[in-house]
Amino acid sequence: MGFEEKLPSGFLLDTVENLAGLARKSSVFPATFGLACCAIEMMTTGAGRYDLARFGMEVFRGSPRQADLMIVAGRVSQKMAPVLRQVYDQMPNPKWVISMGVCASSGGMFNNYSIVQGVDHVVPVDIYLPGCPPRPEMLMDAILKLHAKIREEKLGINREQAAREAEEAALKALPTIEMKGLLR
Repeated sequence: MGFEEKLPSGFLLDTVENLAGLARKSSVFPATFGLACCAIEMMTTGAGRYDLARFGMEVFRGSPRQADLMIVAGRVSQKMAPVLRQVYDQMPNPKWVISMGVCASSGGMFNNYSIVQGVDHVVPVDIYLPGCPPRPEMLMDAILKLHAKIREEKLGINREQAAREAEEAALKALPTIEMKGLLR
């Protein structure tokens, strides 16, 4: 004799946060930010063979004001870093970032002065995608993991405060090149 038995068929019970999470994860619009060879794999993922439209992502947005997911595909040079940050700042909240490829995640094989050693020093990253270049299946898996993360996010002031603190912590992190131990 639970509450469910008293309701007529066709009713759905859920919280506002769960319904908002379901709506957000089903309508993620990515911004194109392809910088190197990983961009070819990103474009392939949007093509007919892999069909991102199944996940509500059929259109890669050309304007940051219409996008809420930035996929940084490829190496980021020191000259491109301010542009990347500007595009990120122009995106509406809530916004998410996938770092696609080893060059975007850690600088890759380019350990020199002109390449940013990890895009997380410029923008906060939600999902790191390894590989050189990562396959379209790997990008789709990262997108599905991001969907799960989006669905579990909270609403309101607590989410904004947590996002602000995470961004500050990521920007203050020790650069990979300065880390000691097993990395060097």
